[in-house]
Amino acid sequence: MATCAERPGALPEQPCRSNLLTDNPALYEARFPDLERRAGRWAEDCLRRHAVGPRVLDLGCGTGRDAAYLSRAGRHVVGADLSEPMLAHARSHHPGPEYVHADLRHFDLGEREFDAVVCLDSALLYCHTNAQLDTFLDSCRRALAPGGLLLGEMRNGAYFLGRTDLLDAPTVDSVSWRGVTYRSTTTLHVDRAAQLLCRTRIWATGDAAEPIRQRSAWRLLFPQEIRRALTAHGFEVLALYDTPGPRTEPPWRDGQLPADPARTDGDRLHLVARLV
Repeated sequence: MATCAERPGALPEQPCRSNLLTDNPALYEARFPDLERRAGRWAEDCLRRHAVGPRVLDLGCGTGRDAAYLSRAGRHVVGADLSEPMLAHARSHHPGPEYVHADLRHFDLGEREFDAVVCLDSALLYCHTNAQLDTFLDSCRRALAPGGLLLGEMRNGAYFLGRTDLLDAPTVDSVSWRGVTYRSTTTLHVDRAAQLLCRTRIWATGDAAEPIRQRSAWRLLFPQEIRRALTAHGFEVLALYDTPGPRTEPPWRDGQLPADPARTDGDRLHLVARLV
């Protein structure tokens, strides 16, 4: 979502036609393995703690790993994503949920009603503008039953106030897939005017093929900003904290409660809000 893959030197106005990871979901899962299904377990733990009903919408479900975990936990899950290759992979490799094509920034699933909307792994931050955030929250309101829960896990904009450790140097990783080793070099920078964390990732395979350059961005949302937006759209924030969570270090453990429910200083942010 809001990503592109392009050859170096391509004209800026040329459309972005593919993304190496979202167009190859098996490569995505090889690059980002989650054998413990920690994000799905964390989400299920939150849903149980707040006594949420069984109907769950997983927005930005990707390859379907977390949606399938929630389904195996006994929930009736609909997974929604903008990437058709991801959805096809989810249907064949992570069955159980119903998978539908939808843009989380403005979606309408008709008369369906859900007890919870789950938005993991910074998917909510693809709402780059205030207007997109508003339509996302409007869509969640329409989709949720009265008293329904919105559960989010994302990067924390507040972490980048005065910190540069994630921006100072590129990150280099590699993954082997179908006999080919893919080496990625990832660089992050902040567009302060647009309030975006921008990522450039260059993939090289070590052969004669030109490297592939991909770009994406996340909205940097701040805790007070999130509270205000949710309140304006009829939600009550039940929890907003930084650690522990499925992407924190050390990571969340089953049944673990927030270390400090008022602390929102870490690099990840965890949100639980109820539709009033």
